[in-house]
Amino acid sequence: MLVSVVIPLLNEEENIGFLYDELKGVLITLEDDHEIIFIDDGSKDRSLSILQGLQRSDDKVVVVSFRRNFGQTAAMAAGFDYARGDVIITMDADLQNDPHDIPLLLDQIRAGNDVVTGWRFNRKDTFINRRLPSIIANKLISFTTGVNLHDYGCTLKAFRHDVIKNVKLYGEMHRFIPAIASGMGIDFTEVKVNHRPRRFGSSKYGISRTIRVILDLLTVKFLLSYSTRPIQVFGLMGVVSGGIGFLLALIMTLQRQFFGVPLADRPLLFLAIMLIFIGFQFVSLGLIAELQARTYHESQNKAVYYVRSVYRKEPVGGQDPAKGDDAPQ
Repeated sequence: MLVSVVIPLLNEEENIGFLYDELKGVLITLEDDHEIIFIDDGSKDRSLSILQGLQRSDDKVVVVSFRRNFGQTAAMAAGFDYARGDVIITMDADLQNDPHDIPLLLDQIRAGNDVVTGWRFNRKDTFINRRLPSIIANKLISFTTGVNLHDYGCTLKAFRHDVIKNVKLYGEMHRFIPAIASGMGIDFTEVKVNHRPRRFGSSKYGISRTIRVILDLLTVKFLLSYSTRPIQVFGLMGVVSGGIGFLLALIMTLQRQFFGVPLADRPLLFLAIMLIFIGFQFVSLGLIAELQARTYHESQNKAVYYVRSVYRKEPVGGQDPAKGDDAPQ
């Protein structure tokens, strides 16, 4: 099979040569053919010129250069678009991921897994601003998505091409790929990989990304659970809100009607009216979201299911009745 290694980078001129030599030494020992795809995410140093030199000397190297810095998620998406491999492996360019772990990932792919994620078991980063936020984020993401992984932030991962081609990335979504892909019904596993301290350059990540990760996590949770049935989210909130408001209004109406309790000076009456209106708004929002979901899936021919394979006998004589002129092939 063809193995594509996708490497996004930003201002890593000191690391590129060492990374290429080490990575190439591993890939040439594999039984499989390979290609290396570098995504230059708007570097301001000599990274692009170094990559161009590698590409001229090695026809298995592909260099994609962005006009400006678009972020790691966009770089990952570009790498997936340009990759031709049956298996796509992602890794960082800072030498902290160990290329010698690639055969381990490929073994797990051959064992039948669709996604293999690295787990930096003995991580070589500072605790307060790198490891602690990562531990908290991993537990939160695992709890929210139901996909339990120790290390969502490890870039070293392997994907089957037919899985990753159905994943669209936005924002900071690259770390959530296993969770997003889980909606297709994939088989995935996590393996311990080596992690090394950074030798050159500085980290592009900071604790400020935590807030963006949390916001993207809300998006992922909605996409996984309710993207095709938003009325079940907004409609439920609307029914609860409207129901509480109606119940309060009914109680106060009975109190006024039978016990002479005045309503003019009771804030609870205004709360009941507000809850009823909020209930109508939530239900209306759910209906609008249903229309948008259908427009999204139908206009882009977005699949609502993903087929791993089809098993059936070939029809005896004549055309397969399951296939018409407009049926998907």
